[in-house]
Amino acid sequence: MIPDVIKPGLEVLFCGINPGLVSEATGHHFARPGNRFWPALHLSGFTPRLFAPAEQLELLPLGLGITNVVARPSAKADELTIDELKAGGAELAEKVERYSPKVLAVLGVTVYRAAFGRKKAQVGPQGDTVGGARVWLLPNPSGLNAHWQLPALTEEFGRLRASL
Repeated sequence: MIPDVIKPGLEVLFCGINPGLVSEATGHHFARPGNRFWPALHLSGFTPRLFAPAEQLELLPLGLGITNVVARPSAKADELTIDELKAGGAELAEKVERYSPKVLAVLGVTVYRAAFGRKKAQVGPQGDTVGGARVWLLPNPSGLNAHWQLPALTEEFGRLRASL
């Protein structure tokens, strides 16, 4: 299990689906080469430079954190069961309530729909909250998600940043 990068009162808590196998091996979030999380975070202005996954704790002073819906690592997100996603969503809501970030940014529309029963959710701000935090859906930055390339990901991350 990869520890969360979290503290009370964050501006944004980024929430991945679950750790990949490279992340599990390194102990760092979004560690697989080809994952666009770190470049999108930087290019959208959230970080002053491109951070490496091993520098994840440097997000905390910037008011940013990272967690996952499901803690169990897997090679692909589609290996997770609907029961795992729903249970993870309930645990995530409790975590958000406990740490009180302003925004929960979920990285993956499909996982959000499954975990929270929001079948029509789309990328962008949501009309509901999780654990008292505003919810913003971002595309999954995995290199396996060919539908979203880095410029479009960066634009969506930038929309979130501008909303703060």
